[in-house]
Amino acid sequence: MKSKNINQLVLAGVLCGIGIVVPMLMPKIVIGPMSFTLASHVAIFIAMFISPKLAAVVCLGTTLGFFMTTPVIIALRAASHICFALLGAVLIRKIPEIIEKPLPSTVFNGGLAFVHALAEVAVVSPFFLAGSIFKPEQLADGYVMSVLVLVGVGTFLHSLIDYTVSIMLWKPVRAALPSLAELRE
Repeated sequence: MKSKNINQLVLAGVLCGIGIVVPMLMPKIVIGPMSFTLASHVAIFIAMFISPKLAAVVCLGTTLGFFMTTPVIIALRAASHICFALLGAVLIRKIPEIIEKPLPSTVFNGGLAFVHALAEVAVVSPFFLAGSIFKPEQLADGYVMSVLVLVGVGTFLHSLIDYTVSIMLWKPVRAALPSLAELRE
């Protein structure tokens, strides 16, 4: 029992560290008010593949890192990741094969990306509607372009890519972990 808790704690710490460092090192695509960093969600997806508890801890840990290093809107977008991560982790707990087969995994990826995008749009919308954070020219582009397209569609596509990267990394990561059943409890 004690060994399981230590393994979970160490794994949470490593994944939080990865989740904080990756956005500092990976290439960014900046379009208007948004920036998308390749592989920035991989640590969260890996945690989600393991357990709901680990997914929640990694989301909270990475969010704390973002609150210390980025503007509040970006940190709040990071906080919104708990929505898709917990949903995904609970579904994986109930249907573990959902990430093992290509078609169910693709459908699962699309559903998670949609939830991910909705959560980030919900975070960004009040900032846009209040006229804060966004530059005047971005406000002039309108809500549809600035929030629904850039944040919503952009996050949806970004999430699809990061999930795909995570699935490719999952097999070797899973092989390196102690008993996955033990970690999932």
